[in-house]
Amino acid sequence: MNIALFGGTFDPIHRGHVIVARAAAAKFGLKQIWFIPADIPPHKQKAPITSFYHRYAMVSLALAGEREFVPSLLEAADPAIDGGQHKPSYSIDTVRRVKQTLGKSDRLYFLIGMDAFQDIAKWNEADELLAQCDFIVAARPGFSLADVASSLPEKLRPPPAVTKLFRKQKMEGPLVLPGVTLHMLPETHENVSATQIRAAVDRGSALKRLVPDAVAEYIHKERLYRNSATRKVATGKSN
Repeated sequence: MNIALFGGTFDPIHRGHVIVARAAAAKFGLKQIWFIPADIPPHKQKAPITSFYHRYAMVSLALAGEREFVPSLLEAADPAIDGGQHKPSYSIDTVRRVKQTLGKSDRLYFLIGMDAFQDIAKWNEADELLAQCDFIVAARPGFSLADVASSLPEKLRPPPAVTKLFRKQKMEGPLVLPGVTLHMLPETHENVSATQIRAAVDRGSALKRLVPDAVAEYIHKERLYRNSATRKVATGKSN
């Protein structure tokens, strides 16, 4: 069975996330995609983010009715393990835990957008993470195959002369290099971002075209993302 892990902050999850997942499932024969909100995203430890409770709730609402999509608690803090101390959610740890549960015939993928893949070389144990499973990189406007190659950790990058040849090539087809296999997912043309959604809430604009209806209702009910420019970290469920 082909399984993909789709991690992120999901603050909030939006229609773009779901559309990318549907496209990946169709193109690569994925039987399951696990949406994994990070409790403490390593790259956003100092940035204000909404509580894990709210973000996981919105993921669950967005995926209701999507048979192949699974909301996951894999990166939720576990007081029994962490001793009550919240620690950053590293993807390499998540991948290792998942692989321990898979069968011999299962194949694991890691689904990621090109905007996030640009920083992959800065991730914890990036070389090992890229070796542990195939990556599916969702294309974004303005990026070429050269951008993908140059984003890799230094020792995994192809020679400069090869990367130069990629500059005029769209993000298409697989990119197989020693120690890493990358599959390209064509653009889905769904230009939505979490920043755009938070700004829309601030303006009082409708969210129907940006997030699933159930998520829009949840944001309104829980009064999330009000004054998002100066918002503080939400802690726990709103009354």
